Amino acid sequence: MHSLAGPFAAFAILLAIAGVAKAVRPLPTVRALRSVSLPAALSGVTLVRSLGAGEAILAIVALAVAGPVPAALVAISYAAFAAFVIYARARGGSISSCGCFGKPDTPPTVAHIVVNIGAALTAAAAAAWPARSPAGELARSPGAGIPLAVLILVTTALAYLALAEWPRLVAVLRQGRPEGARV
Repeated sequence: MHSLAGPFAAFAILLAIAGVAKAVRPLPTVRALRSVSLPAALSGVTLVRSLGAGEAILAIVALAVAGPVPAALVAISYAAFAAFVIYARARGGSISSCGCFGKPDTPPTVAHIVVNIGAALTAAAAAAWPARSPAGELARSPGAGIPLAVLILVTTALAYLALAEWPRLVAVLRQGRPEGARV
């Protein structure tokens, strides 16, 4: 079993979830793009829906097809997400949502940068050292692929929570804490 199969598959699944969310609910992403003064031509609903659908398709291909090209494209996607969050935070703008999961209240945090860079590096490594596709690894894994499937699902869930729920939890905790208390 290729040691990158589990993490790479988890990040590909996360990309698919985010892509579908953007395709279905593009407005949070549109607002995020416009908050950094991107022109309407680069931040319109149709473009965001198309990019979201493209992310989902890329993720499915990356899960099913072995080789460096799908993995490299996943790496480029995550590097672009990280670059956007870094750029938005550096501008000091008040982005209320990154739009990554179609949620209107998911502010971009350092966790977004860390997870996106980790995903980009994982996918880049998968591109540099290609092996079987994640689907192929599952089919050939011991125990009918159950341990690998559990690893993939847990990793996907943790990455999702770090990106979508952690920022909201921290915001709630900060609002409800007594004056001078630390979180």
